[in-house]
Amino acid sequence: MITGWSPEIIFIATIVSWAVIGSGMAQTTVYLLQLVIAGYALSKRPPVARSALLWRRYGDVAPPIALIVPAYNEAMNVVESVHSMLALEYPNFEVIVVNDGSKDATLQCLVEAFKLVQSQRPYEEALPHNPIRGLYSSLVAERLFVIDKENGGKADAQNAGINVCRAPIFCVIDGDSILEPDALMRAAQPFIDDPERTIAVGGTIRIANGSRIESGRVKEIHLPKKLLPLFQVIEYLRAFLMARLAWSRVNTLMLVSGAFGVFRRAEVVAVGGFTKGSMGEDLDLVIKLHRYMIDRGRKYRIEFIPEPVCWTEAPESLKVLARQRSRWQRGALESFFRYRSMLFNPRYGRVAFLGFGHMLIVDVLGPIMEVLGYILIPAFWLLGILSLDYLLAFTALVFTYGVCVSVCSLILEEAELQRFPRARDLAVLTVVAVLENFGYRQLNNIWRLKGYWQYLRADQSWGEMTRTGLSGAKK
Repeated sequence: MITGWSPEIIFIATIVSWAVIGSGMAQTTVYLLQLVIAGYALSKRPPVARSALLWRRYGDVAPPIALIVPAYNEAMNVVESVHSMLALEYPNFEVIVVNDGSKDATLQCLVEAFKLVQSQRPYEEALPHNPIRGLYSSLVAERLFVIDKENGGKADAQNAGINVCRAPIFCVIDGDSILEPDALMRAAQPFIDDPERTIAVGGTIRIANGSRIESGRVKEIHLPKKLLPLFQVIEYLRAFLMARLAWSRVNTLMLVSGAFGVFRRAEVVAVGGFTKGSMGEDLDLVIKLHRYMIDRGRKYRIEFIPEPVCWTEAPESLKVLARQRSRWQRGALESFFRYRSMLFNPRYGRVAFLGFGHMLIVDVLGPIMEVLGYILIPAFWLLGILSLDYLLAFTALVFTYGVCVSVCSLILEEAELQRFPRARDLAVLTVVAVLENFGYRQLNNIWRLKGYWQYLRADQSWGEMTRTGLSGAKK
């Protein structure tokens, strides 16, 4: 500390500085813990079985599954995505696309590509949703069924699909996503191995920008050519491989991504389905499932397995990415405060202390404390309240742990899963894992802070997610 200021000012600066450092150290501890648990979990997993072996082992006992695909203004990608789903290597499934009142040509594209005709199907109104305008079946793809309904949001569309589906297990997937051929069989494996306890399974989401896609399949894996999607490749490695695998290991997984998640229908209906109007409907549903099963004293598993891969298009502009990250932050805050009674409640065990504790540190306090640190620590130094040594130590701490976590996640991915076939790709990603801590990470926290403000103002706007399309040439 540098003297010259009143003791009160120095005391306040000291408290703020240590609060910022304490929050940062708490996040660091969480991330390092996740890294260790994820590494242990991967080391204990059996070798990844080949698709043909999975089919021989599980083909005869695989349960029926309905793929529910909510689509809003997805004309650019929806046909390619549906082709990908219809080509899945799974014995008994149907694809239900829910056109949620799209303003573009989503429905028309589906009608023309799959020769849809109006159809009838009896279904129960187990979950509430906006009115259905029409049901369609395909003359060329018997597994395909399309629901056209009034716009009600993603959760509302998913509830409509759950009502109409007939399978005991359903998979939700975004309309702009592409599944690997064996993804459904791999995701169904926990339901087959432990049918009594498994109620939800999540898989890995990967960035498709830059890869060559033909006929609904990823033919060649390439890194994105643009820097912004490259940053997101590293983010997704941390989020899916490290964080979700770690929490799954201790049965405290709080999020099964709405881009690709498999659920047992009975339990989802029992908790009221997806919460309509929620900004984080996938997070909200998983928390409801935890609460429901614990309240009834039932043993259960919510798992993440890294092998089933779903490819999705990442935003390539700052404007679109900012809207997405602000919305994600609103969803996290909304779910945290909606179920805040579970926080540190002994009744809910690990979910209360580890799951909600993680949300408190990373989602509730994290963005505020990090942005405060960016602003106040340099300001205190400029005002002479903090010494240069303190400023340099703080800066080194922030960037060193960020680089460490990103690079270690990449090393873990390559050591265990080996998804990047070229050494050049690994070199590029290593450089990106370092660079993202110098500007991109700070931008992300500012976007999250904007999401915080929108949550406090009860802003429920979704924002347009502009797509460039996954099919065809590399991007």
